[in-house]
Amino acid sequence: MLVRKGCKYRIYPNKAQQEALALQFGHTRFVYNYFLALRIETYQQTGKGLNYVDTANMLPDLKRDPQYEWLQEADSQVLQQALKDLDRAYQNFFEKRARFPRFKRKHSRQSIRYPQRVKADLKAKRSWLPKVGWVKTIFHRPPEGKIKSVVVSKNKSGRYYASFQVEVEIANPVCQGEAVGMDLGLAHYAALSDGTTIPNPRNLLQSEKKLARLQRQLSHREKGSSGWHKACLKVARMQEKIANQRKDFEHKLSRHLVDEFGLIGLERLNVKKMLHNHRLAKHITDASWGEFCRQLAYKGEWYGCRIRRVDQWYPSSKICSVCGAVKEEMPLNVRNWACPACQAHHDRDINAAKNILLQATVGTTESYAGGVHVRPLSFAEAGTLKPDAPLLAAG
Repeated sequence: MLVRKGCKYRIYPNKAQQEALALQFGHTRFVYNYFLALRIETYQQTGKGLNYVDTANMLPDLKRDPQYEWLQEADSQVLQQALKDLDRAYQNFFEKRARFPRFKRKHSRQSIRYPQRVKADLKAKRSWLPKVGWVKTIFHRPPEGKIKSVVVSKNKSGRYYASFQVEVEIANPVCQGEAVGMDLGLAHYAALSDGTTIPNPRNLLQSEKKLARLQRQLSHREKGSSGWHKACLKVARMQEKIANQRKDFEHKLSRHLVDEFGLIGLERLNVKKMLHNHRLAKHITDASWGEFCRQLAYKGEWYGCRIRRVDQWYPSSKICSVCGAVKEEMPLNVRNWACPACQAHHDRDINAAKNILLQATVGTTESYAGGVHVRPLSFAEAGTLKPDAPLLAAG
């Protein structure tokens, strides 16, 4: 099976290379904003929009214009990729996956994409970027397979990264291992049908006081001053730390679950509507269930674990997993309850996970008992699954 993976590395450009990258970022941003404004204006005047082919044909003429001939300083393919990004933003909008494309700003995250002509020298710890040169790169793991494209980015904290998209041939996975149901929540990040509960790391809550203090300091600075820029950098680095903790936890947990089980039953959550609850919106956003489920989906496809989704309207918390009786009302503050029919006592989350497992395996004939796992690691060995605790065995 041929798959594409992303490998992200920290790069350390020198001062001259930072200036070259700033030029690439700026020219790419200008091309994106210029053609976004042109597409909007064209639609307003004629009622017909432009597509990628139209804008790509206009780009050479724009670069030959004496007013914009400085665009020739940037790599030509980087500018073309900006037009592809713009066209993809329009497609996402029309397919209701995102809002209408917005203009790029100078002080937000900057990125460019090289579709080819990029080299990686692992021994010398450097990578070649057109119009920039050899840049120091920290390869914490070698990129597998053939390099298809590279995205170079600079975040608000001033750090530079290179994300290599590689094409790798992997063996077709075989689903082996037991089946499990999983209920995502806030009291516990996840509860499994076998009785295991995974604590919620609450990364934002742990750093909220320090983040609020840094934001107060930023509000007291005069906008545009050197102190204001320093305060902005501190806030950006704190926010990046929280995001990195969240990603680290999700990647380790999702890989561990995929290695441990052959089938995982999940409830299909409508996170967008759940965010309308102003009391829980911050905690739901911090949990990042959507990204976690996305990682489970593609890792399950790669490493042999089936992900089955259960309808969001399935009352998994209200059904007794012993006798099947349904309790009419179940407020969120009720964490433990007794079945009115069989008097069985249930933990709300674990009972929901058991019902999700039953619903996810209805009509299936596969056997998920036993089997050889890839890099197995029990929850007892994984400890409390904190973000800084390694969940996967080395190797």
